[in-house]
Amino acid sequence: MAWRFALMIDPVASDDQGGDHTGTLRVVDPDAAALPLGELSAQRGDGVFESIGVVDGHPHEVDPHLERLAHSAALCDLPAPNLAQWRAAVDRVATEAGPGESVIKLILSRGVEGGPHPTAWVTLADAPDNTAARRDGVRVVTLDRGYPLGVPAQSPWLLLGAKTLSYAVNMAAIREAKRRGADDAVFVTTDGFVLEAPTASVLLRIDGRFVTPAPSAGILHGTTQLSVFAHLKGRGLLTAYETVPVADLARADAAWLLSSVRLAAPISAVDGVHVAIDRDLTDELNAFLLARRD
Repeated sequence: MAWRFALMIDPVASDDQGGDHTGTLRVVDPDAAALPLGELSAQRGDGVFESIGVVDGHPHEVDPHLERLAHSAALCDLPAPNLAQWRAAVDRVATEAGPGESVIKLILSRGVEGGPHPTAWVTLADAPDNTAARRDGVRVVTLDRGYPLGVPAQSPWLLLGAKTLSYAVNMAAIREAKRRGADDAVFVTTDGFVLEAPTASVLLRIDGRFVTPAPSAGILHGTTQLSVFAHLKGRGLLTAYETVPVADLARADAAWLLSSVRLAAPISAVDGVHVAIDRDLTDELNAFLLARRD
């Protein structure tokens, strides 16, 4: 991923009502050193982040991403971000995007160990080419996440509903999927329920209804999934959040991985078993997601 632009943010209090945050944003060289060695984002992965898809200079689902950043920060006991300041940062970075697809990443770290304030920055990069995944689909394998469905409610300190910088397990899962001859993974609980992919939400069409695992299972509430549900509801189609048994992956008549950058990638196989691709609906979803919506 080629970094093209970066801003450091001097965080202000979440209740700061100052109208102009320009003076709190500092442009930095994305290829130069910008963080001290004691920064806890690097030392311990102690922070949260969001990735915003940008199409032709327009960032998508900014408010849901900022709300999820604040939710993750609260779960991690980080200072609440000032959403107006972060919105100003996103707007500034988006002016550098230009035509085509890009990705804006928001990072909020606990800062330097023992330091007085968090560290925050925003980057812009070219998005990877996801044409093949959107057209041909992705093969997935199911991987045990290592806990039963009830653990998120019983053990909130595991931060299972936060989008943290600690993504080593997610990346290891993708590498394991590739070792098994697949493109991606779908996490499942030890007691047999679908969660999410390492970097995407799971959407299934079962008996004409569109179903995604409920966020109460300790998974991220996908911003792209929210937009897709709104689009499907606008067409008069049924959508639902449910507890999804692993067996539903096999009996679904179509399935997708949804994310802010890859958008809607149809699942073409689960654990080596072919899954039908609804190409017309996939094309419709991606056309909707690539269009300016807010």
